[in-house]
Amino acid sequence: MKKEQELKDIVRNRYTKIAEQGKAENASSCCGATTPSNKVYNIMMDDYSETDGYVEDADLGLGCGLPTQFAQINEGDTVIDLGSGAGNDCFVARHETGVSGKVIGIDFTPIMIEKARINAEKLGYNNVEFRQGDIDDMPVNDDVADVIVSNCVLNLVPNKQKVIGEIFRVLKPGGHFSISDIVLMGDLPEALKQDAEMYAGCVAGAIQKAEYLQEIEDAGFQNIIIQKEKPIVIPDDILIKYLSQEEVTDFNKKATGIFSITVYAKKPGATLVKPKMKLSEIQDASCCNPSTNCC
Repeated sequence: MKKEQELKDIVRNRYTKIAEQGKAENASSCCGATTPSNKVYNIMMDDYSETDGYVEDADLGLGCGLPTQFAQINEGDTVIDLGSGAGNDCFVARHETGVSGKVIGIDFTPIMIEKARINAEKLGYNNVEFRQGDIDDMPVNDDVADVIVSNCVLNLVPNKQKVIGEIFRVLKPGGHFSISDIVLMGDLPEALKQDAEMYAGCVAGAIQKAEYLQEIEDAGFQNIIIQKEKPIVIPDDILIKYLSQEEVTDFNKKATGIFSITVYAKKPGATLVKPKMKLSEIQDASCCNPSTNCC
């Protein structure tokens, strides 16, 4: 297993290249990192184009969800986006905070920070800033954020426990996060786990769904809820790069699952504000379905 710094360098180098690719190429691969699929659909990303605050120049097609849609951002909030890329989620968040709020994007890739700052300047957003740094050692003081969002980034961090601890540190008491990420159910083939390109492409760096949720609970968060979940299907023309045809067939038959989930959790303190969502959209990670009346 590669060391943490080596894995970080893999991701940083790959995302430097991704920043120079077009959105279409990024969207047709695993978070922009692998060879694009010839299938005419996006493997992971959701469509932002109808979202208020969306900025096309800032959308690199790298996400696996729409965390800002579920983040319950209020006017005047301070919001932090982890792995902010060219700034798209920050600009969507800024639409919700308004001019009285503040949005901070954190990314450890210099070219992404440069792109995001250029986009912010074009838009004239004086209350959106971008800071270069690791999200497992954020350049932010304690108890700063009302809301934290992130889109398909935590799976790239080798030490997920550390970054979840950092999220807890920088949130205000009573603050919350809404994070879209990639998780697993079942074991991936070893070839996918070990390949550096697939690591940078979100899949090999993902951990088991149950482990992911447990890490959040162990960090001290409450009211942990899966706000959205969808399966991710890796097309055969990408799988064949890592597996034999027989292994691809076997992989597709097994119950191994790769999922995009959007998770909400709250830091204890202040008044508990539950997500404003329909029951049909909610799965409580710490409880059974409310329709069974066992909660």
